[in-house]
Amino acid sequence: MNKTFGIKAICIAAALAILPAGAVLAQEKYPAPLIKMVTHSSPGGGSDVFLREMLPYLQHYLSPKLIVENVTGGSGAKAMSTVASSPMDGSWLYATTPTYIYTSLLSKPDASYKDMEPLVNVFYDPEVVYTSVDSKFQTLPDVIAAAKAGRGKWGAANPASLERQLLELMKQKTGVNASIVTFEGGGDMQISVLNGTLDIGVGEIGEIRAQLDAGKIRMLAVLGDHRLSLFPDVKTAKEQGIDVAAVKFRGLAGPKNMSPAVIAAWEDAIPKLLEDPKYKKIYTENDLEPGFMKHDEYVSFINKFGDDTQAFLKASGVIK
Repeated sequence: MNKTFGIKAICIAAALAILPAGAVLAQEKYPAPLIKMVTHSSPGGGSDVFLREMLPYLQHYLSPKLIVENVTGGSGAKAMSTVASSPMDGSWLYATTPTYIYTSLLSKPDASYKDMEPLVNVFYDPEVVYTSVDSKFQTLPDVIAAAKAGRGKWGAANPASLERQLLELMKQKTGVNASIVTFEGGGDMQISVLNGTLDIGVGEIGEIRAQLDAGKIRMLAVLGDHRLSLFPDVKTAKEQGIDVAAVKFRGLAGPKNMSPAVIAAWEDAIPKLLEDPKYKKIYTENDLEPGFMKHDEYVSFINKFGDDTQAFLKASGVIK
């Protein structure tokens, strides 16, 4: 045996032995040639926009072809069932938001968030209250005053969504009796806000950006702890005297027991994606906040979020 070759081989083997498992697995071939990225949102909804804007850039960092699959129905129940029963090769993944936690706890679907495996988190996505520019509402207190005088009509993307829970909490905090109308996606809800059927809607910047840029939407409040960097004049709900705030995460999940190669590939790809200058311009314009979490961290995060949400719903008398 060539002595030089033997020494090199030993050095390479030693180097690989001390690398984290993910660093080696990231070089393995992805188990599936095609990845279907599933969203419970209808076209134009928050998760649909998130996936469709991300995939052209993400494609540079993953070898399989990426496509979006809209699986609507049951506030995410149908989409969760589809992904939970899919192969463990990473060929079907689900765009996670708090909706899949709320749907699991409120409607007890055939497959819940506990039947899926969190993969990675990508962003935190601020929620805003908005109305049509043709409406009479200039501030969030204007909306509350109108609801106290009559009966407001407020919109949320899904029956079991975070947006729905935020509006229910707003009703509790202010003592108004507004009706909350739900849809299968934020895109559908926007139409009802724009035509005046609804007083307000709750959504994300990416979801309402086109209508916002067209001057058809007025933002009334940020449902978070701080104002948005791109819209510093829009006050938080708390600043307007209404103590309502939440964090919306955007990540990915798959079936239980996914291949380690799948996990390694995504843990390698997402940090690179978030540093991509072209994609950074896109998500910065939507006020998305990078919130990358590796697999293990995201599993712990989702479990805690689920436990905290269940405790909140029980304390509120929503579930037993």
